[in-house]
Amino acid sequence: MSRTTRMLATVALLALPWACGPQQEQEASDVTPAAAEPPPYETTPVAEGVWQFRWQGHNALFVETAEGTVVVDPISTEAAATFAEEIRATVGDQPLLAVVYSHRDADHATGAEVIRAALGPDAPVVAHENALAPLQQAANPDLPPPDVTYEDEMTLAESSRPVVLSHPGPSHSDDQSVVLIPDVGVAFAVDFVSLDRVGYQELPGWHMPGQLEAIQHLLGLEFDTIVFGHGPIGDKAAIERQLAYYEALAESVRRAIADGLTEDEAAETVHLEDFASWGQYDEWFSMNVRGMYRLLSEG
Repeated sequence: MSRTTRMLATVALLALPWACGPQQEQEASDVTPAAAEPPPYETTPVAEGVWQFRWQGHNALFVETAEGTVVVDPISTEAAATFAEEIRATVGDQPLLAVVYSHRDADHATGAEVIRAALGPDAPVVAHENALAPLQQAANPDLPPPDVTYEDEMTLAESSRPVVLSHPGPSHSDDQSVVLIPDVGVAFAVDFVSLDRVGYQELPGWHMPGQLEAIQHLLGLEFDTIVFGHGPIGDKAAIERQLAYYEALAESVRRAIADGLTEDEAAETVHLEDFASWGQYDEWFSMNVRGMYRLLSEG
């Protein structure tokens, strides 16, 4: 039983009527129950031999192959310690084959040394080649540069179940890696796409038209299920909706620029009602407009 399962079982036990006395039962009946807080972390099966690890609002992935376990995104040093325990509880003593960075952002890639110390110190860190120089320059021991890099595509565990890394081009960053496990039709993509949610704030560091091209690259892969760096799991239709959103955002802002609107005016007047129900729309959509305005103006 994993630590997550044990923790949830304990919570469930404490919630049962016989876990408290009559006085506590009466007090509990007088209080409207609040919505249950999700556990701080959990490990969820996605497909045979593929699991999502969630740490608070961040998701990671690990894949069991005959050669060893492939881990994608350690998240943070704190998360990585629990992540390693969950991996060991799930796959046993299987060796660590590689730690993969989806991209170099610290909130996803930090903690590789914690994973390696717990599961396999000789396993390489793998990332797209554009991650190498910035991480070497940063010289952060908690976020080491990759030992192995690739340019367009790379396959891990070729002799058993392939784990394919591909670079979709510049989007949210210039070093994105999409992870594909073809035999179970699972993909993992971080930050440049999500399930029915607008982009992050003012799209810092994003690229255009690279963002649209990266989503088109993702649509060209064969998968049925996709795990995102944040939020719930989706499918290929979710990626089609993401493409529709960014195309509509770019076109609306392009028209605003052509009409002579300033960035402030565009942020106030551009709306996409078809996407108004999406996550973070009220908080971030006007910021998306500002970010897109700058991207298109610079282009």
